Amino acid sequence: MSAGERALELTRLAAAAAEDKKGTELVALDVTSRMPLADVFLVVSGSNERQVVAIAEGIEESLLEHGAKASRREGVREGRWALLDFNDVIVHVMHQEDRAYYELERLWKDCPVVALD
Repeated sequence: MSAGERALELTRLAAAAAEDKKGTELVALDVTSRMPLADVFLVVSGSNERQVVAIAEGIEESLLEHGAKASRREGVREGRWALLDFNDVIVHVMHQEDRAYYELERLWKDCPVVALD
């Protein structure tokens, strides 16, 4: 089983919004076979706390315009690791230092990468 069309659409919209706010190192992982709560994890890096906040807010605004509201959001104010839960898609916007430390891609290495056009 793989990620649904809506999840893939939201992932691409979130990735575009992240890139608009200068997000880097975007990686999308299809976690359907490992996690029943979501189809895709999108991981994005920001170089400082203000940028992490701007990226997270930009993603939320973009997806809200397309009918998707975050059901949960954590850590946005702190600007180190913002987690946005859009049900089918979970977005992790991380400060570069925290991303290097936690290595989410290594933890989910068995999951296929979703192409971000």
